[in-house]
Amino acid sequence: MNQKALRTLEYDKIIAQLVEYASCESGKELCRKLIPSIDYDEIVTAQRETTDAVTRVRQKGGISFGGVKDIRASLKRLEVGSSLGIVELLSVSALLTTAARAKSYGRHEDSELPEDSLEQLFSVLEPLTPVNTEIKRCILSEEEVSDDASPGLHHVRRSMKNIHDKIHTQLNSILNSNRTYLQDAVITMRDGRYCLPVKSEHKSNVPGMVHDQSATGSTLFIEPMAILKLNNDLRALEIQEQKEIEMVLADLSNQLVPYQDELLADFQVLTKLDFIFAKAALSRHYQASEPRFNKKGVIHIKDGRHPLLDPSKVVPITVHLGRDFDLLVVTGPNTGGKTVSLKTVGLFTLIGQAGLHIPAFDGSELSVFDEVFADIGDEQSIEQSLSTFSAHMTNIVQILGQADSRSLCLFDELGAGTDPTEGAALAIAILSFLHNMKCRTMATTHYSELKVFALTTPGVENACCEFNVETLQPTYRLLIGVPGKSNAFAISSKLGLPDYIIEDAKTHLEAKDETFEDLLTHLEQNRVTIEKERIQIESYKMEVEQLKARLTQKEERLDERRDKMIHDAREEAQRILRDAKDTADQTIRQINKLASESGVGKELEAERARIRGKLKEVDSSLSLKNQAKEPQKSIDPKKLKLGDGVRVLSMNLNGTVSSLPNPKGDLYVQMGILRSLVNISNLELLNEQSVSGPTLGNGNGRKKAGSGSSSTRMSKSLSISPEVNLIGMTTDEAIPELDKYLDDAYLAHLPQVRVVHGRGTGALKNAVHKHLKKLKYVKDFRLGVFGEGDSGVTIVTFK
Repeated sequence: MNQKALRTLEYDKIIAQLVEYASCESGKELCRKLIPSIDYDEIVTAQRETTDAVTRVRQKGGISFGGVKDIRASLKRLEVGSSLGIVELLSVSALLTTAARAKSYGRHEDSELPEDSLEQLFSVLEPLTPVNTEIKRCILSEEEVSDDASPGLHHVRRSMKNIHDKIHTQLNSILNSNRTYLQDAVITMRDGRYCLPVKSEHKSNVPGMVHDQSATGSTLFIEPMAILKLNNDLRALEIQEQKEIEMVLADLSNQLVPYQDELLADFQVLTKLDFIFAKAALSRHYQASEPRFNKKGVIHIKDGRHPLLDPSKVVPITVHLGRDFDLLVVTGPNTGGKTVSLKTVGLFTLIGQAGLHIPAFDGSELSVFDEVFADIGDEQSIEQSLSTFSAHMTNIVQILGQADSRSLCLFDELGAGTDPTEGAALAIAILSFLHNMKCRTMATTHYSELKVFALTTPGVENACCEFNVETLQPTYRLLIGVPGKSNAFAISSKLGLPDYIIEDAKTHLEAKDETFEDLLTHLEQNRVTIEKERIQIESYKMEVEQLKARLTQKEERLDERRDKMIHDAREEAQRILRDAKDTADQTIRQINKLASESGVGKELEAERARIRGKLKEVDSSLSLKNQAKEPQKSIDPKKLKLGDGVRVLSMNLNGTVSSLPNPKGDLYVQMGILRSLVNISNLELLNEQSVSGPTLGNGNGRKKAGSGSSSTRMSKSLSISPEVNLIGMTTDEAIPELDKYLDDAYLAHLPQVRVVHGRGTGALKNAVHKHLKKLKYVKDFRLGVFGEGDSGVTIVTFK
């Protein structure tokens, strides 16, 4: 890919942003060296890796690779048999700690999830936990080796402590008995030996060796004879201590020798993962998506936003090229967005072929090009005596000499800077040549001849950047299939140019030019009218859908009210009949006693049986009304997923699926604190993706509130990460992100979390700590220790 196009399309600025998202220096170096690829398989793999990293960050949160140090020089030293120093061993330990954390992060908790493209990278990591644990046990910091690193070192340091105590005892005794001879009542060190500051005139009163004197000569630093042997012993022990430390370092180095290949692999894999997750972070920053790639030269960008423009102001463009036409001529007034559209297509192609996501709607399509050529901007050079036209033509000559059917060519104001007639003729000839070469080409222009060329040539299409003449403001919308007007007369009139001058200017237009401009005006007016009518029709359709939905809800409420009224009436009838039966039974029993001898008992018993039958008919009718409604639509067991919202019809409760159906169709449904085994035929699938505990019907179609907390904990605990990465954010961006994350983590009942803010200037760390002090549910917080990220992270514990 030619470097001129990379600079012209500002690819280097995107790379500079990518570098900021990498955590380690080796990862940043990979980002700096990233260039667009022309290999289709390589591009698809890189895009897949970026997408999988984005998915992991969305599911598990971010991961930091700040502990990755370049240990390749240390491995070379091990290879030749040298021992590593303390700093080198700590770098190896930091690398292994990061490898262990990354391996844990890469492990899928749900074995049913499909493997992604990063699975293999995470699986080859070797944390070498025993060796790393030994290094951490022996080396406490860059300046300190543990006393327990070896028995010899422990013995030497204990002896040194005893001698230190003896020396201080002796010196304190001398200091107290000879205070008048001393310049200051302090113990000092000179050349690693303990001394006393003695006044020069009392030198003979304090026998010993003189090691130094003050600048004025009034003070001599004397090592008293009483501690001379102790100082010598201490010096010897210090030498022995250094030898023991060297032995410890040599032993640790020897433990690493068998694992040189694993250490190099860890470094290379972690560097690549840091690079991939930096691409994912950039994708999330731009709210980008993975483009689909093809080898057919087809480009279809949906709602693309140029990544270097203000995201709150940029207007998305939709552009396609290469399917119905391979040459697009973009026209319209100045400042209308033509050049931005040109750069968006070129830059998306470059970053897409580099494996980066593009800030466009999902499903956008790009093609693999061997070369991207761009002639954009004013490149006149005084030193080379080149005018604007000459500079552009020099660049175009080079492009025409290299472009082929595998190239994307972008021209801004093609043929400008010279006589309009000759410039337009040259532009048509150049575009015709590229069109015949089957190059994918976009060109911006003001020439009407090029608009006619696009209208009359097969495989060539017009486009324009919309401009509102009433407000003199561009809308920045790219309209394909519509040639644009320069609107010079309209803009000049709005800006105050007298009408008689504009009318005089119109008289100088040739008749064919005026007719063509009138045609464009007519087309534009028709397009605006059709667009307004389309928006109005969409509004009407939406209103009809809303009315239809409200009518359906109203009918459902009426049906429910009718059913409830019938149900209540039957219950009342049943109650009355039951009371009557009870009364009749009691009366019949009394009459039976009196009429047992008269022979009318059988008729009374038959009447009582008839009343019982009537009651059973009412009961059975009522029970039919009380039966659970059949589901409106049966559920396919294969499409049912964990967490789907369902209604249990027999219980009239809402819940979430907590287990998949068995062969009989039985599954468990969580309804708030209630977990019940039900059959899939007794379920109705809800539209909601998450269900907030039990939802009781009250007869009018509404739901009782007050059960949302349980579902919040359920969903949060499934997706919350144990750490949040704030690196690269400003304080204003980081604090809301931190606040939301801490709320989610607290609701998910995490005991503690890890906040990654980096070292930097300390402003972000201070802002995080200040915010944490205000949170009532935060028990305490502290900076990370060695292996946790040091001062680049803060560990937060919840109450």
